[in-house]
Amino acid sequence: MKTGLKGSLLTCCLGAALGLALAASPAFAADKVVKIGNVEPLSGPSASVGVQGKQAREMAVEEINAAGGIKSLGGAKLELVYADSKSDPTVGVTETERLINTEKVNLMTGCWNSAVTYPATQVAERYGIPFVVPVAVRDTITERGFKNVFRVAAKDSWWVRDQFRFLKDMQDETGVKLKTIAFVFENGDWGTGFAEKWRELAKKDGYQVVLDEPYPSTATDLTPVVTKLKSANPDIVLLVSNAADAILLTNTMAEMQVKPKVVLASGGGHADPKFLENTGDTAYGLFDEVEWNTDVNKPGAKETNAKFKKKYGYDLTGESVDAYAAMYVIADALERAGSTDPAKVRDALAATKLTTGPAMIVSYDGVEFDKNGQNTNAGIVIVQVAKVDGKPERVTVWPKAARRAGYTPVFPANK
Repeated sequence: MKTGLKGSLLTCCLGAALGLALAASPAFAADKVVKIGNVEPLSGPSASVGVQGKQAREMAVEEINAAGGIKSLGGAKLELVYADSKSDPTVGVTETERLINTEKVNLMTGCWNSAVTYPATQVAERYGIPFVVPVAVRDTITERGFKNVFRVAAKDSWWVRDQFRFLKDMQDETGVKLKTIAFVFENGDWGTGFAEKWRELAKKDGYQVVLDEPYPSTATDLTPVVTKLKSANPDIVLLVSNAADAILLTNTMAEMQVKPKVVLASGGGHADPKFLENTGDTAYGLFDEVEWNTDVNKPGAKETNAKFKKKYGYDLTGESVDAYAAMYVIADALERAGSTDPAKVRDALAATKLTTGPAMIVSYDGVEFDKNGQNTNAGIVIVQVAKVDGKPERVTVWPKAARRAGYTPVFPANK
């Protein structure tokens, strides 16, 4: 009986040891997953951009898992868990709570809409769950002293900052000096917010403001605005426009022979594909500001865009590139953390210095977060509408490191 008991105990011990060995082996660990909760607008008015971000995440996660997953976690795979915010802040908060408490996700990402991201990140902060924000631009998302919120893309105020950096760099590069500036903008929150920051930076950089003109984007005739612009005769005009008014303004300026040396827009309506379809030759020389462009001169960008386009039927957008990069930022942090413990993942994210790898198709030089969780390297690209193969095309010109190879910007566009 004693001998039998010893034998049973030995068998049990051997079994337990074998179990522990199997649990520690890569083959066992490879069955583990790291769950990433994603709150995105998958229906409602912003559904198209939500789907674009979802597909970019999926392609990145497929690549990461195919390359062996998170090696420091024994090859653990990333698993995306989605919730539809419908662009509604209340829904976004509820879904963030559900993903954390019911789905037991290890990290969170989202939510594209700043109005949703702002309260959703507050929920994650309360639970101590790391939240990586690929896109949402509201400045204050990373200005509340939170420890678990990290934003990859540029924040709102940096869009204006980079417009003035572009103007300075191009004047330094070409030796052309520009002195006067005009502001023409739609009179909603977006346009008036940009104009407020323009005034500060124009004063700081020593420009003389010769026109400061808001207009309703629903206007069907912008001749009075363009008449004032012609009379002011600025070297530079900065624009914020929605879709229809961007087309109307550009075509009216051409009809009235208003030709500032530099016309610099702020995305929005000027970045809408219908803008070039409806302005044709009148848009040549115009500069516009975007997060990313398909011709950005970064290693792997062309190939990654081609892969995405083959898979989903359209080009990567700036916002989907940020979502794609965010998955690699998370994978890098998990690799260094060697754990799914939220505090350890949070510390690894805070120590991020990502400058190589597939994520670096972004237009800027890397991802490194400041004490507030904002990527200090995030930035914008400037494109110029140029004639390529007889057709208008948006060509990346700034920052210079990202400029399309072989292209020399026409600056000033009108001499």
